[in-house]
Amino acid sequence: SQAAKMKLKHNINPVLLQFINFIVLVYSLVTYIPWYILSGSKQAIAKAKQVKARPVNNKPGGAYRSVNSLHCLASVLYPGCDTLDKVFKYAKTKYKDKKLLGTREILKEEDEIQPSGKVFKKVILGKYTWLSYEDVYIKAVNFGNGLAVLGQQPKTNIAIFCETRAEWMIAAQACFMCNYQLVTLYATLGGPAIVHGLNETEVTTIITSKELMQTKLKEIVSQVPLLRHIITVDGKPTTWSEFPKGVIVHTMASVQAMGAKADTGNKQPSRPVPSDIAVIMYTSGSTGIPKGVMISHCNIIAGITGMAERIPNLGEKDIYIGYLPLAHVLELSAELVCLSHGCRIGYSSPQTLADQSSKIKKGSKGDVTTLKPTLMAAVPEIMDRIYKNVMNKVNEMTSFQRNLFILAYNYKMEQISKGYTTPLCDSLIFRKVRMLLGGKIRVLLCGGAPLSAATQRFMNICFCCPVGQGYGLTESAGAGTITEVWDYTTGRVGAPLVCCEIKLLNWEEGGYYNTDKPYPRGEILIGGQNVTVGYYKNEARTRKDFTVDENGQRWLHTGDIGEFHHDGCLKIIDRKKDLVKLQAGEYVSLGKVEAALKNLPLVDNICAYASSFHSYVIGFVVPNQKELAELARKKGYKGTWEEICNSPEMEKEVLKVLAEAAMAANLEKFEIPVKIRLSPDPWTPETGLVTDAFKLKRKELTAFYQTDIDRMYGKNVK
Repeated sequence: SQAAKMKLKHNINPVLLQFINFIVLVYSLVTYIPWYILSGSKQAIAKAKQVKARPVNNKPGGAYRSVNSLHCLASVLYPGCDTLDKVFKYAKTKYKDKKLLGTREILKEEDEIQPSGKVFKKVILGKYTWLSYEDVYIKAVNFGNGLAVLGQQPKTNIAIFCETRAEWMIAAQACFMCNYQLVTLYATLGGPAIVHGLNETEVTTIITSKELMQTKLKEIVSQVPLLRHIITVDGKPTTWSEFPKGVIVHTMASVQAMGAKADTGNKQPSRPVPSDIAVIMYTSGSTGIPKGVMISHCNIIAGITGMAERIPNLGEKDIYIGYLPLAHVLELSAELVCLSHGCRIGYSSPQTLADQSSKIKKGSKGDVTTLKPTLMAAVPEIMDRIYKNVMNKVNEMTSFQRNLFILAYNYKMEQISKGYTTPLCDSLIFRKVRMLLGGKIRVLLCGGAPLSAATQRFMNICFCCPVGQGYGLTESAGAGTITEVWDYTTGRVGAPLVCCEIKLLNWEEGGYYNTDKPYPRGEILIGGQNVTVGYYKNEARTRKDFTVDENGQRWLHTGDIGEFHHDGCLKIIDRKKDLVKLQAGEYVSLGKVEAALKNLPLVDNICAYASSFHSYVIGFVVPNQKELAELARKKGYKGTWEEICNSPEMEKEVLKVLAEAAMAANLEKFEIPVKIRLSPDPWTPETGLVTDAFKLKRKELTAFYQTDIDRMYGKNVK
């Protein structure tokens, strides 16, 4: 079984192990009946086995809907609150003096010199200071009015390029109230992509932080001719004389002061309507030029309505830790879900998240320890990092401690797979691990890329909480599917949310059909109010990725391939497009990598490969026989053609040539293949690895080179 494969290995005497297993069996029998009666797990086990989504008709390719929205898709959180400003006003009235946004004060900053001579900045942080719903509302109103004083008009664009922090959310709410279209850009897009986004949207104002202004923005401001105002959220920088003439730097506080003084009494503010654009969110494109996704007020509200329904008992007792980039749809949606349900949001960053984080001074507390959140969103890379850290600590334990941990881990894995809980193990063995995330987490939501089954199971076991896997795109306002909290299966992304429906479209080229048995398979199409308006100033791409059916329903063609299981849950099994998101979140266009390297004299053919479970690109290369033989001769390597191709030394030599060509073609570092496999045999249509037009068949190539893929990604190959 899958659970057996994920068990940890121990080295306990077999006789002792039999005795321990007997004790565990007796304990399980004695505690089963009181646990079953008192814990309410009877309902949880029943819910886990229930059908979660059904097709709306019996036709192949019919749309699947959640059983909770079979007859009508949900689109509004609260009656009458059909725009984001109304949602916030409703929440402000309902939760007026309750805490909303929290920030830790910096008590001390110091430079710590490492043995290598490098200097690391370390901080000692104090308690969280909080702004109430009322405080945030007033700050947002004043900021919106202040932007109007600076000349911002309704339905025009304004950019935010800033770290995740309270001021980001205040600025966003101000824009939602005044019907300004918020253009979001994340820092990892790189200079040219940021310039493209700012110029395409023709923004005159950008909201940023001192640090980003003095690093990333300083280099590109001269390439953004329409820019007039830069607003820093955290005070004025010490020097800004380098900025071009005509660009004025303001602080957020000074703009809020302007807004507070402004006479808005006789001027009716322009409120948005549901179809107005709330956010233009830039996301990586396959050609390297980012696309601006236009997300309307009703798109976001439908999305957060669907997400909120999957988190049971969401409310005022919850505390959410915000540290992922707010320029990503996952974080923005999660925070808007919290804001609309009376939860607190405490801000953090990946560098200050935990006690062991890179910026936290040894001996002082990270943000999770201080905040003790109940809800957290994470991307697989962060979960994988936690998994590795804990397993390293387990390996450093004494033999007795390690075997005790492993026995408890394997015991709990078995219990979880049956739908049971293990309160004794949780309090005695896993309490310490749980404290790494503050000790109070009740739901961990994972999105952005697929989470490996082993990491998901580890989080379930050690953090004693469900891990909800989500699937959604910027183009679907982040909404698509989320697993239910009592669904402890791995490798699936759950049933459609109540705001949308999902159908599978045949993809003949890949051999996926919605009539396949036992599970229908095909390209995933998402339909519903959460499906966005399209791409900014890119009508051709919008027409390609979005369609409207005869009922007026808007559908997003995701390019991902999925299969529906009998209980209505979706599993992602392949990708139609050649755009792959690496583990750290960077997008790699495999076609772009291949195009940059294909024309080398040394290369007859090349197939790049990347996986969302790994952080680097690998490749399969058909080398040119004459060129490779010459390279081998120069390096003094002798052997047959097969021996040359199978030689690790020659792989390294070819990699050097590829890396040089990749740098010359301006590929990003993460796009350059790190490992390769040299193929002695050419790819022809007869081999089944390329089409008649000699286009790569990625699925077949992946299957053919699976052993090499495992080797290059460091998996154990038998």
